Amino acid sequence: MRRRQLTATIEPFDSFWEAPEDIEKGYRSFHLFYKDNYGKFFPADKSANILCVSCGPGYGVSLLNDLGYTQVLGVDSFPDKIQHALKRKLNCKTAYAFDFLEDSADASYDLIFVEQELNHLTKPEILDFLQLCKRKLKPGARLISFALNGANPVTGAEALAQNFDHQNTFTEYTFNQVLQYSGFDQVKVFDLNLYVFYSNPFNYVAMAAAATLKFLFRACYILYGKNNKLFSKKIAATCIRPAA
Repeated sequence: MRRRQLTATIEPFDSFWEAPEDIEKGYRSFHLFYKDNYGKFFPADKSANILCVSCGPGYGVSLLNDLGYTQVLGVDSFPDKIQHALKRKLNCKTAYAFDFLEDSADASYDLIFVEQELNHLTKPEILDFLQLCKRKLKPGARLISFALNGANPVTGAEALAQNFDHQNTFTEYTFNQVLQYSGFDQVKVFDLNLYVFYSNPFNYVAMAAAATLKFLFRACYILYGKNNKLFSKKIAATCIRPAA
């Protein structure tokens, strides 16, 4: 494999790092998490050409296959993670994200789903990555990505400091800003719902507590003349490559 040298080296952007210790259990938990947060943005066409970047053990690929999508590929730079995907007969391969995108055909994907936080890239690397994604998407096709939320008063600063390879955080405004600057249309930034285990009663207690904190955070921001509305630990964005 070639490799474009990126700044993050301990937890590189090229690989998925959120898997639980028991990787097999992650297939269920990430199935629920991805479906709840991203499912409404997946293409209607089940034969859509979809790329999962930094797919790890193939959690995103597994969900998309379960939903009936037939043309899904995942790439990740860690061979041991790809081995878990291959054991499940998931279409995943070992590759570095930037190099793979540079080598693939332009305008070839209906959806690019990024499973690693953009926070592992520096600001210049983020701009380069978004341009690569835009070039590889078909006109009218979609990008989904996510990042750490710097607007959360409890976790924002800690999220930046708690990992040596976290280069930055985002807010709703800056996520919109960078995607629009990169030439994407129909940008939508939204809170990621962490409480997707609806069979667990504690899930509803956590949801209520999070809603209360969100109300308090919003009130505090208004007092300081700020317009932030998204306060989950992580936020995601979806956007479209313009048709023209």
